[in-house]
Amino acid sequence: MVAEFDHAPKILLQRSIGTRIGEGLRESGRLRDDAMRRTLEAIEEHATAMRQFHAALKAIATSAVRRADNADEFARAVEAITGVPLEIISGEEEARYSYEGAVSGLPADQTYGVLDIGGGSSEYATRDADVSLEIGAVRFTERFPTLREMTAPDEIAQARAEAQAALRPLRDFVKVARLIMVGGSATTALAVISGRRMTEPHEPLTRAALRKLIERLASLPLEKRKELPGMVAQRADISLAGALILDEACALTGHAEALVSTNDLLLGYLLRH
Repeated sequence: MVAEFDHAPKILLQRSIGTRIGEGLRESGRLRDDAMRRTLEAIEEHATAMRQFHAALKAIATSAVRRADNADEFARAVEAITGVPLEIISGEEEARYSYEGAVSGLPADQTYGVLDIGGGSSEYATRDADVSLEIGAVRFTERFPTLREMTAPDEIAQARAEAQAALRPLRDFVKVARLIMVGGSATTALAVISGRRMTEPHEPLTRAALRKLIERLASLPLEKRKELPGMVAQRADISLAGALILDEACALTGHAEALVSTNDLLLGYLLRH
């Protein structure tokens, strides 16, 4: 993300390349060589694009790098490409940045809860409290590999039960007026439901539509999921896991509808720095 700050942030460039940096981390505790290579190639592409704006570069890493035994090796490689140190932020910082970014530009007289589902962890924050949870779309798919393809109802039920247990701390938060969801799982779910990519910074997503999406994804093999309008092909295998986490989070926070936002932790980080 490249943004210009005056009275309000103006986003000049926003793009994403999925690389699965945390692939295989659950088994080995380390970032795999191929995952690091893919990610470093994406970082080089992003850094090249950002330099055209003569922007002050920042580089941050989240869940996968936090947990990896070889995080220092990866951080050195990132700094060699970008020229700036890689900042490995905590789960709590991730939650706060996601909150700051998501509520930017929204009415200040409402209360908000912001859910950020990543690949390896999920964060939830309100104005006064936050939590980082050890569940994410990639990590959850690795835990339940059948979610990659057609998935039987009993397997969905088992996955739901585990997602609910991992997300249970959300029940302890004070109820808020609006739930906001950020991250690739949320934007992909909305894109597949609507058949198009998001055109506004905030768009509504109902739990009823989300549950229909779960049924649809569970009934399709991976190759058919990739063909769905709005689906990002590289996210097709983790889309069901992400949708299940979103749905259980809605249930635990007591919301039948959420806002999906493209204003996420990157904007929140820039607002703070």
